[in-house]
Amino acid sequence: MVLLQTRRRRRSPLNPIVSTPSTDHPSPLADLLDDASGCVATGDLDGAAALFRDAAALDPACFDAWHGLGMVLMRSSDLKGALGAAMMATDLRPNDLLAWTALSQVYVKMGNIAEAEAAKGNARILSLGGRIKRD
Repeated sequence: MVLLQTRRRRRSPLNPIVSTPSTDHPSPLADLLDDASGCVATGDLDGAAALFRDAAALDPACFDAWHGLGMVLMRSSDLKGALGAAMMATDLRPNDLLAWTALSQVYVKMGNIAEAEAAKGNARILSLGGRIKRD
């Protein structure tokens, strides 16, 4: 028989008590990413950006932290910050379709159409089953 442990999260006005079944203990990184996603869902982009930054500082190789930070900063109109985060995401996972698509979106918002087309081209290669970088 396996006993499920519960993980308690912070209380919020929208969710007074939240607990989820878990078979293992969540990491601090997972908690930061989860809380950042919650901030995005409630529209707290500044809070989400701070939490994604904390996650990236805790684990600089965390793709989800960099990708999430890039998307939040793009929505917040911090395009230089979004570009840096999106580039980190593509460096960490060069064969990730979503990372290249996000980078293309940032370039479009910045008005850098040539760079946007290049990133979109990489996304297109990946969507057809190709590789940008061999593993």
